[in-house]
Amino acid sequence: MNFFKNKLTFISPIVVIAVLFIFSLTLIPSISPSPKDMPVAIVNEDTGITLPNNTELKMGSTISENIRSQAIAKQDTPIKWIEVNNLKEVQKGLDEKKYYAALVIPKDFSKNQASLQTLAPISPEIKILVNQGLNPTAANLASQMLNGIVDGVNTNIRTQILEGFKMQGNTITTEQAALLVSPIIKKVINVNEIGTKSANGNAPISMFQPLWMGSIAGAVIIFFSFNKSKFSSRKNKLTGISIQVLMGMILALIAGFGLTFLANSMLGLDIPKLGDTGLFLSLTYFTFFLMISAVLMWLGIKGLPIFILMLFFGAPLLAMPPEFLSPFYRNWIYSWLPMRQMIEGLRELFFFGKGFGWSHSAQMLTWIALGSLIVLLCSSLKKGKHEGADEFHSEA
Repeated sequence: MNFFKNKLTFISPIVVIAVLFIFSLTLIPSISPSPKDMPVAIVNEDTGITLPNNTELKMGSTISENIRSQAIAKQDTPIKWIEVNNLKEVQKGLDEKKYYAALVIPKDFSKNQASLQTLAPISPEIKILVNQGLNPTAANLASQMLNGIVDGVNTNIRTQILEGFKMQGNTITTEQAALLVSPIIKKVINVNEIGTKSANGNAPISMFQPLWMGSIAGAVIIFFSFNKSKFSSRKNKLTGISIQVLMGMILALIAGFGLTFLANSMLGLDIPKLGDTGLFLSLTYFTFFLMISAVLMWLGIKGLPIFILMLFFGAPLLAMPPEFLSPFYRNWIYSWLPMRQMIEGLRELFFFGKGFGWSHSAQMLTWIALGSLIVLLCSSLKKGKHEGADEFHSEA
């Protein structure tokens, strides 16, 4: 039978194993992710208090030092504590996407804690600021950890106060007993909130795949149209590439504003600034279009699998905080993904109240687009299959 004489029959098991192996690699980052060094700010504004026996009580400093010393003692801790001077500075850092969360000890912390042993007790308060917009997964984990830390502080303070009452032989009032159940009040504040219509904060990621596939489709169609044309000279070929770029601009505007409209009206996503989002997605599409077109012009349709693999390898990483990734994936794959700039830019638009401007994401996309454009234009120097013959006939 000719079926068994065909080489593809015997190669097929190797191809299947290779495909299974390659696509299994895409699952590695999402299996048992281990967070490491997530930046979390700690702010100690506690001014302390002088007790009747002339001793200084500075519980804010004690709590801050204990937390940071425990982190230093352990290796590969999930939280990287960053000491910040005041609440205003930490709020700026949260808006600039420096921290996933922050633990804030207010000025009157020691004063209120000392009052727990008096007849007019006031519960001290600790604020937990959760930067939801930066990454919901990391922000939720940081929030859980900070809540656990405050619970531990609560237990320690309750034990210390009860031991103090015991040593002094004092009884406690009903009000004191009620407050000692949980001496510290936790006030959790969500910063840069993701809202209720944001696919649980994953709206930017949900918009990536259709735009990426649209970029591939547009680039491939224009590439085939370009290939069917005959160019008698490099000058004509350069003109054809210029028309290709112009078509990419038109497609970018259609895709950018079209996807924004569909996401807002049909998918029900809450997009605060439709115009700015449409412009940013248009820039993103145009960047992807130029990048794909440049590769296709040099490698032909054989270069297409590169972008298919980028989709399968890149998509699982985009939803994960970089601190959850292994050093290999973080430094050699995640850091080099061009679509990462799209996700970061959309987060700024959706959750941080920023508009379309010369942000870091817009800058990086522009530089990628310019680099791709240069490579695409240089492909005009590549001799086409009809070009040599046409030049020969013109000389004759």
